Amino acid sequence: MSTLRLGDKAPNFDAETSQGKINFYDFLGDSWGILFSHPADYTPVCTTELGAAAKYKDEFEKRNVKVMALSVDGVESHKDWIKDINETQHTTVNFPIIADEDRKVSDLYDMIHPNADDTLTVRSVYVIGPDKTIKLMITYPASTGRNFEELLRVIDSLQLTAYKKVATPANWKSGEDVVISPSVSNEEAEKLFPKGFKEVKSYLRMTPQPD
Repeated sequence: MSTLRLGDKAPNFDAETSQGKINFYDFLGDSWGILFSHPADYTPVCTTELGAAAKYKDEFEKRNVKVMALSVDGVESHKDWIKDINETQHTTVNFPIIADEDRKVSDLYDMIHPNADDTLTVRSVYVIGPDKTIKLMITYPASTGRNFEELLRVIDSLQLTAYKKVATPANWKSGEDVVISPSVSNEEAEKLFPKGFKEVKSYLRMTPQPD
């Protein structure tokens, strides 16, 4: 099995989920997507993560992002677990959870790392663009819960930099100044960035975030 890398086509698949049988590409449509894996149902950290993902529904929708989770347990287990998540996290799980009992999707996306655990998935996160290519991959160990504010931050950066000739600096948050891409000349920059820019060094030029 080849390892997935940034820019690769995200593998398509059909899967049974807590919301019925789903084709991944059909589910995404023209949206951005987050696919993230969970070691197993009824695990404490996953319970908080799926609750957090549900609470960010409005933020994901604003950014045209659809969420799909995965666990190696079955559909009925997922449905019962969702009741616990809704109760304990005071939310409603509003996205499908893949029942990956045969590990088909886990293998496609290289979510099982045998030196960590040879049956359970690690906490993988894939952000997939509307062109179905992989834009971001983050892998956490099973013991560390994910930061959904960071996922929103990187999606804001990915979406901005996909359409504007900029990059985002360390710790950047939406609304803050950005870096002009080195391939853009100062002459071009004057046209592209009407808010002006500051040349800190010839290779480091800052401009207010473009609209």
